[in-house]
Amino acid sequence: MTYRALIVEDDARAAATLRAHLTRYGREVGASFSIEVLGSALEFLDGRHAADIVFLDIGLPGVSGMEAAQIMRQTDEVTPIVFVTDLAQYAVRGYAVDALDFMVKPVEYADFALRMGRAMRVMTRNANATVSIPTADGTRIVPMRDIVYVEILRHDLYWHVAGMTGPLRVRGSLTAEEARLGERFCRISASHLINMQHVRVVRGSGITMSDGTELSFSRSRKKAALEALARFAGGSV
Repeated sequence: MTYRALIVEDDARAAATLRAHLTRYGREVGASFSIEVLGSALEFLDGRHAADIVFLDIGLPGVSGMEAAQIMRQTDEVTPIVFVTDLAQYAVRGYAVDALDFMVKPVEYADFALRMGRAMRVMTRNANATVSIPTADGTRIVPMRDIVYVEILRHDLYWHVAGMTGPLRVRGSLTAEEARLGERFCRISASHLINMQHVRVVRGSGITMSDGTELSFSRSRKKAALEALARFAGGSV
């Protein structure tokens, strides 16, 4: 898979160094990175930049990197943050926002590669356990186990998540999300993609989900959906 790396850094040279280190590291370990560079915390916080890892300069102008991390953690508790700073004494403050690590400028490649080993383990775990949903109010990081089902109405996706009072709405493709979410999810109709962990009752015409919602199979997808549910119930998925 390709990991999305976000570099939030107002110093072009420092940003270029991190980009080069990520590219080199990816070649050496066989990983692929999609890298985006932002110059300010305001750009970072506008909710349009989903990432699997964030390299965040503490000394950003205006809203600092530490303040940006505090805001980020209000909606995202899992994406790893690696602070990049000129001042090592700021490192201890990162525990308040659960920072994964710190790198002191100028960042040498040997130190970068050493710290990325830990970051890769966290990203791999997160990729299997959470999903990012870029809503109009900002990107939400949701545990995959809490997604009950996803439905599409016209061109809008509605993510129904356990514990939320209403669905998360975002433009998108149900087919693309089916590929992204993986084998624990099953397409039962043109409009509905379900989390098989949340199925409570299976009937001839449809299913009942853990939140009480009743959904119907489409004729063309019923056979494959029932087979997928049988495999899941048998523990082979």
